[in-house]
Amino acid sequence: MQTNFTAAQLADPHVAESEAILRKCVHCGFCTATCPTYVTLGNELDSPRGRIYLIKDMLENGRPADEEVVTHIDRCLSCLACMTTCPSDVNYMHLVDHARVHIENTYKRPLKDRLVRAMLAAVLPYPSRFRLALKAARIGRPFAALLRRVPPLKTFGVMLDLAPRHVAPPSNADQPGTRAADAERRGRVAILTGCAQPVLKPEINEATIRLLTRLGVEVVVPDGEGCCGALVHHMGREEQALVSARRNVDVWIKAADEGGLDAIVITASGCGTTIKDYGHMLRLDPAYAEKAARVSALAKDITEYLTSLDLPRQEAKNMTVAYHSACSMQHGQKITVAPKLLLKNAGFTVRDPAEGHLCCGSAGTYNILQPEISATLKARKVKNIEATKADIIATGNIGCITQIATSTKMPILHTVELLDWAYGGEKPALLQK
Repeated sequence: MQTNFTAAQLADPHVAESEAILRKCVHCGFCTATCPTYVTLGNELDSPRGRIYLIKDMLENGRPADEEVVTHIDRCLSCLACMTTCPSDVNYMHLVDHARVHIENTYKRPLKDRLVRAMLAAVLPYPSRFRLALKAARIGRPFAALLRRVPPLKTFGVMLDLAPRHVAPPSNADQPGTRAADAERRGRVAILTGCAQPVLKPEINEATIRLLTRLGVEVVVPDGEGCCGALVHHMGREEQALVSARRNVDVWIKAADEGGLDAIVITASGCGTTIKDYGHMLRLDPAYAEKAARVSALAKDITEYLTSLDLPRQEAKNMTVAYHSACSMQHGQKITVAPKLLLKNAGFTVRDPAEGHLCCGSAGTYNILQPEISATLKARKVKNIEATKADIIATGNIGCITQIATSTKMPILHTVELLDWAYGGEKPALLQK
């Protein structure tokens, strides 16, 4: 793609990076075939190629974002399926990240949108606030249907629908400290406890710690670690995201320097994609660039790390698993084989749903901010999963679990919960019902 940025514009490293990304795009259109919003809406401007044109025009002309640009960029799920498909290695992720920051800095959203986004940014990344909000949702749930019928209040009705009916108390798994290996020590890792996941499903980190310590891996929950910053990063609130990134970098580097770390284990693939990008996000910060790159190199999805432990093959379980590959897992981190191989070796029969490359519509806060498109994608995903006739669903991202569970009676679990059971842990409570 030909560009016409001025020398003054290219003096900005963010603009220079975006210009280099734009130049790689050859307009081939391969991305349109795998883009969930283009497949759903059929609008060229809701495809990666269309959005690239909009971003180029906005940045090249140095103008503020307008309603049209914001509409189509907001509809992007950041599923990154386009990056898996692209033959020209266009880094759409970094380009759309830059566009979102530009939108946040130059566009004044309607009051309702500003309030909703500010509330999400102030609540979701903080477990105590999020837990309190979910408890308060019990009061509002009876009014969800009414709120959905009032356009200015529809978003709040959607949030009430997504809120779980039961909120678990804080888990000991989230408390700072070291969990000693139960067997001969073969490794030492830190674990990201996260923000939304330990509130929505504390069983995931609990299962991870049980499994790892049983396998001889010492697990550290560092004091001071928190949200990875992904939720606000995808809303264009870059300064808030970088504050989270710097805090976590400091905490993990300290843990690594004090006792050594083989990996920083992450059980939410959406978080993993962002943490693996810390090196890029903080590349211009002289105090953090090297440390952030070190953290990104240590970051491993739990299935990546477990693959390195060479787990023994287990007897067949006579149970079929439909494996839903989260977008952040298959497109963001390019992890496609490890989770399924681990499940197969653990004794499960694994089936791949049709159209596995398409997003389920969760995408962080997307199912709240774009409920109509999200609902369409969810229905398509659930139909494909249920067509496998599997007994259970496994995936590696809490957002996908929350999204899919609202539309199917099939039990859905994190991959690590099944692996913990297969290698000596208790049967997951969801499967005991």
